[in-house]
Amino acid sequence: MSANRDDLHQLIEQIPDSELTAAKRYLQFLRNVDPVRKALDAAPIDDEPETEEEANAVRDAESDIRAGRSLTTEELKREIGL
Repeated sequence: MSANRDDLHQLIEQIPDSELTAAKRYLQFLRNVDPVRKALDAAPIDDEPETEEEANAVRDAESDIRAGRSLTTEELKREIGL
């Protein structure tokens, strides 16, 4: 499927006002001007060994997930009204 700028302008006009911020962020991402994305892309690889504290935190989190003491993204969004 091909698209041209006129097609995109028409789609933009149809986006609900409540989604304009998300649309803008996505278009910026496509332009690769999102400063967070650029910083993440430029960040060096973390090559430091995992600390015991970090390993414990991961184990605790995995335990919480197995025990059902966590929320999916969708559940969290509903809980906070998004």
